[in-house]
Amino acid sequence: MYQLYYYPLNASMAPHFVLEALKVDFELILVDRKNNAQKSDEYLVLNPSGRIPTLIDGELVLFESPAICIHLAESNPSSNFIPNIGSKNRPKFFQWMMYLTNTVQAELMIYSYPEKHTSHSDVVSDIAETHERRITDMFEILDNELKNRDFLVGNTITVCDFFLFMLAIWADEFKKPPLAFDNLSKYLCNLAKQEAIISVCKKEKLSLLDYQ
Repeated sequence: MYQLYYYPLNASMAPHFVLEALKVDFELILVDRKNNAQKSDEYLVLNPSGRIPTLIDGELVLFESPAICIHLAESNPSSNFIPNIGSKNRPKFFQWMMYLTNTVQAELMIYSYPEKHTSHSDVVSDIAETHERRITDMFEILDNELKNRDFLVGNTITVCDFFLFMLAIWADEFKKPPLAFDNLSKYLCNLAKQEAIISVCKKEKLSLLDYQ
């Protein structure tokens, strides 16, 4: 049985989506961020970065959300959550997965924790505002890519879609949130009908009312 160390609405959400969609047995183990449990000695043995999530798969201990998602997809190939080797969609899958993780998520981390990126408190709000604009431009790129498309890669749902849905949730309070884009909004509302996403959002206490 898989074990996912998680905290609601954190980077563990994408792996949580994937696990639920795979319909495999898994156990959720709460890492209480409110009490800084991700920095505890016990947790640091599993994940020396002191971040969430961590996946236990037998003897394998794996951290970093995108790595966990890709591992789960490749370990369950019948899911088609990652294109097979040789598929014309596989390079695009990695292109968008890297874009979502190395670009969009990285910028969202700065937006969410601007105080960690300066020693001058008077520029914290400017950092957040600047990165919100940068991320909004990234959503514009994704919106253009999703024109007349139900999924980011190919014609079926992949890990990229679960990951993008998580990132969109993090940006829902932007001046121009993901739901304000025509194509991106249709795409997200379509994903919100997925059984796995509905189930996870219920468990993590996130309302999907805006996506209906």
